[in-house]
Amino acid sequence: MSVLEELGDVAADYRHVEKRITPGQPIELPRARLKWYRVAPANAPVPAAVDTLARAAVRAAATGEDGVQLGGLGFVILHRCGASFYFLLICTWRGNNEVWETVLAKDGDADPEFRAWPISGPHRPTYCVWELGAVWHEQQAWSRYLRSPRERPDKLAYLADAYSGPV
Repeated sequence: MSVLEELGDVAADYRHVEKRITPGQPIELPRARLKWYRVAPANAPVPAAVDTLARAAVRAAATGEDGVQLGGLGFVILHRCGASFYFLLICTWRGNNEVWETVLAKDGDADPEFRAWPISGPHRPTYCVWELGAVWHEQQAWSRYLRSPRERPDKLAYLADAYSGPV
């Protein structure tokens, strides 16, 4: 048996479903402007109440509490991962061409609000296959911005450039 035959195994009962990325109203913070994406199955969108909680969590993160310093341009991904589990990925562009991320989560009624997602170890998760749809679009949009004169109209063009569709 070769190594390749041992790699890439997916559970036999796993069924991959299509989800949709839906842009929401961008969020304006004192030192940041962030695009807003919701990722969810078409037949189970993110409830408005969860979206409201997520926006409050991003605003709280922007205050600098818990050591988080949000600033700059970027995007947020609010991902419905199941019936009631949500990831909230707050991403900002730093160092010219790097995306930095704060990860929060909400696990149904057990979590009344979003909380920091503990991640440890040198090899850890980043984005899932659905979230990568938004990340790919953002990589392309930021690259266009970097190739521009990077003046106010270019910043506004970046902020207006959002993806909507299947992933």
